[in-house]
Amino acid sequence: MIVPLATGLIVLSLVIVLAAVVTAVRNRPMGMVLLVALGLLEIGLLVQAGFAIAGVVRGEGPNETATLIGYLAGTLVLPPGAAFLGLAERSRWGSAVIAVGAFAVCVMVGRLLQIWQGTA
Repeated sequence: MIVPLATGLIVLSLVIVLAAVVTAVRNRPMGMVLLVALGLLEIGLLVQAGFAIAGVVRGEGPNETATLIGYLAGTLVLPPGAAFLGLAERSRWGSAVIAVGAFAVCVMVGRLLQIWQGTA
């Protein structure tokens, strides 16, 4: 895994959380900005997953490979799921779902870093 990429993904997901919370507080549905931000987050997560899987194949990964793969799969599913639910719910709660999904990605990427470095 690339630590600067993971750090950038954490920061991006926190920015999405902040934007989604502001949108929900303003009683607005999810807009194009949040949708594009979730798309960028998904692209970054796909790149991270590719590097992580390549590292595991080369034997550089942690001993807990199944846990790592599970977290990678979870992070890849969250942004599209949050975007789908955000588009389906055209009230402030759609933006709230985006905030929760982005925060979950933030926490999961942090946990991925811990697993990869063997500190947890």
